[in-house]
Amino acid sequence: MGLFSHKHLFCLFLMTSTLLILLSRILVLRSTNITMAQTVNLDYKSRKKCDNGNNRILKVFMHDLPFQFHFGLIGWHSTGRTTWPDIRAEVPEYPGGLNLQHSIEYWLTLDLLRSEFSKNTSGRSAVRVRNPSDADVIFVPFFASISYNRYSKKLKPNQKSPNDLLQEKLVEFVTARDEWKRSGGKDHVIVAHHPNSLLYARMKLWPALFILADFGRYPKSVANVEKDVIAPYRHLIPNYVDDNAGFDGRPILLYFQGAIYRKDGGLIRQELFYMLKDEKDVHFSFGNIQGDGINKASQGMQTSKFCLNIAGDTPSSNRLFDAIASHCVPVIISDEIELPFEDVLDYSEFCVFVRSSDAVKENFLINFIRGISKDEWTRMWERLKEVERFYEYRYPSEENDAVQMIWQAILRKVPGNKRRIHRADRFSSTVGNGETGLRSASLPRSFW
Repeated sequence: MGLFSHKHLFCLFLMTSTLLILLSRILVLRSTNITMAQTVNLDYKSRKKCDNGNNRILKVFMHDLPFQFHFGLIGWHSTGRTTWPDIRAEVPEYPGGLNLQHSIEYWLTLDLLRSEFSKNTSGRSAVRVRNPSDADVIFVPFFASISYNRYSKKLKPNQKSPNDLLQEKLVEFVTARDEWKRSGGKDHVIVAHHPNSLLYARMKLWPALFILADFGRYPKSVANVEKDVIAPYRHLIPNYVDDNAGFDGRPILLYFQGAIYRKDGGLIRQELFYMLKDEKDVHFSFGNIQGDGINKASQGMQTSKFCLNIAGDTPSSNRLFDAIASHCVPVIISDEIELPFEDVLDYSEFCVFVRSSDAVKENFLINFIRGISKDEWTRMWERLKEVERFYEYRYPSEENDAVQMIWQAILRKVPGNKRRIHRADRFSSTVGNGETGLRSASLPRSFW
């Protein structure tokens, strides 16, 4: 009896163990399948989220700076306590001439103001929000370029210029705000498109995202392509509407008209002038916008196959965007140039790039240009007509014009800016008594 019971118990143990092993394997397989299914599902959701993120609208909190910092600089006067003009009734006009090429902050500000009352959100890339906690970025609406162009002269020898005084007040206003203190300015957006604008304030507000024409007059630790956004100039030459001229309808091979004798990186203009001035199908001459200069340049570009864009005092110039508007294939000779929206646009599809060291070799440039076939040129010409809308400033703004492209470029910077802010906040809870984290923006160590 005892033996039978022992054998019976032993068999029961073997059967139970076998069943447990089988059951455990089944459970493992089931859990593995669930995990795999969940992983696939998460990946699918992540892809959907990423795809939808491409269409996300940038949420912008705009400081209500006194009107003297923005529309007051172009002649608009506030009535009562009004900070902004009623653009539904009348839009203040920006000064013409060369002022227009650096008018970027004007168009961006108008677009934000319009976003508050326009019900049409089609093609819109940014909207103004009233709560800074809801915002992706903080926009500082200082018209820095017109402030420099019009108010940088000293009224008296020993006094600061009105432009310098405005910049001091701007720094005082912005850095005293909780929005700046919260992030150390890293989520702020400031436009300084004219190379000489914001000369004082840029050294105090350098953590912000700058919207610039190029980095020619900035140390890399203050402005660089990782942190900031390059915006196109507002072209001065009218758009070439209904352009059917084609290769054979443009008798001039290569066109340049502008300042020839420049300093620094622009010395190459002189060398190229003496190389090319006697070529029969090349137009290379001095010119400016005075008198009938814009009309002459427009006629010249619209009858030319290629337009030279050569480095001047700075790496960039408005000439590139005049060429795009004229559908004249740009030939860019500027080794340090940074181009707008180059993370989403391939400029080699509609521009020709030549290194400065090659361009000054005898006969290199002219032989290179002559070697570009009609078919190659036509492909670039057709592409120019497709991309020109990306460089148009207008009010009201339209889908994928320059204003919306700039907002989209800023939106692409938001994840990186948030990473910088979060990294800076790692030890915020361990800041000593009496300290409140990032309050000021001292110059970076590598500034000089």
